[in-house]
Amino acid sequence: MRQGSCSEEVCFDLLNQLEHLLESDPFIDEVGFIHPSQFTVLDKESGSSTSTSFWNQDHKLGISTDILIQLCKVAKHAFLSAFKEYKSHGVVVVVSCSLESRVMKHSQALLLLSSDFGTAWNARKLILSKQDQPLVAFAEELRHSKLVLSNCPKSEPTWSHRRWIIKMISRSFSTPQLQEIITKESELVESIGERSKMNYRAWYHRCWLVSYMTTQQVLEELNKSKRWAGLHVADSSCFHYRRRLLLKVLETHNVEGSNAFDKAEAHKIWMEELDWNKELVVRYLGREALWLHRRFLSLNRIMHFGRNQSSETGQSMVMNEEIVTFIDNEIHLVESSMTVPDTKFEDFQAQALHAAVYMLWLSKHIPELWRMLEEKLGTEKIKCVLNTVAHERPFLHQLDIFAADREY
Repeated sequence: MRQGSCSEEVCFDLLNQLEHLLESDPFIDEVGFIHPSQFTVLDKESGSSTSTSFWNQDHKLGISTDILIQLCKVAKHAFLSAFKEYKSHGVVVVVSCSLESRVMKHSQALLLLSSDFGTAWNARKLILSKQDQPLVAFAEELRHSKLVLSNCPKSEPTWSHRRWIIKMISRSFSTPQLQEIITKESELVESIGERSKMNYRAWYHRCWLVSYMTTQQVLEELNKSKRWAGLHVADSSCFHYRRRLLLKVLETHNVEGSNAFDKAEAHKIWMEELDWNKELVVRYLGREALWLHRRFLSLNRIMHFGRNQSSETGQSMVMNEEIVTFIDNEIHLVESSMTVPDTKFEDFQAQALHAAVYMLWLSKHIPELWRMLEEKLGTEKIKCVLNTVAHERPFLHQLDIFAADREY
């Protein structure tokens, strides 16, 4: 069959086949589009014979690329017709229940073919937002949207729809049920992150989940995501997620309050993260994501765990002895990172640049750091740092990060 050549009757028959497959196998967990030439190969591997339009084995669904355009058109037509009729009969309970099933069925097929069709997602929201929906209805909706993500992992409307579902669950059901869903949702993002690199929409969704996590879940997520981040040091998404978790630690452990035990526990978590980050910085040269993560860690380390007192204007700050030692170690790390033993190896040069920017960024937020830099590095070394950054990142002048440069 040539693409786009099927009659209306044949197209509706294909839509019925697709919807029947989805109903007959509720455990389908992956869908994809397959070139017609691959059907023979798949049949040979599975030892069975299927149609030339759909392939369904081991809870995997394949749709021939030959029929996509016409199938999408007929699914859209069927959905819009059913949805129009549903809205016009919305007050009639018996008719509405029958139409609800049609709207949900046609929209499911349509969204598998066109995941960004917002009207279909909104129609499903309209039906699901009715009062007294059981948890199983929302669980089924999560399953359906997960199936959509198996083929379109960067579909923003799909991720947004999942957030809406979780909000609905949080309003109507108990905390244990919600926490179980949050845990599974976080695991879903991690598994999708393995297959879909730099998937910012998925990681944003995972960051959003943190607001629903308990303290124990936050600590578990810090442990679970550590290995993934260590294996993907160039991907800033996971480190951004860890920063969101660490901010939650600050909130839940009330570090600004008087609970010394909680503050000590938060301090321990922070120091472990700093030590681990330093290991990665030394091991993987020139990875900007690691230095950006260290900015966050160091600044919050000083601001939340190292202030004895500060002025009302925030212009001065008295740091305790532990923080002074910490800054000394950071200066030593920067100094060692700026050593370039091989100018032909770009990672050494990138490491030197990121280290210099890191220290200048800290000094911008903590003015007292300049004095310590002068004492530890000396005028010539600071000039070298400024020149390195000015040459590679001239736009930073606009941020007044080189205000002290005028003194030299």
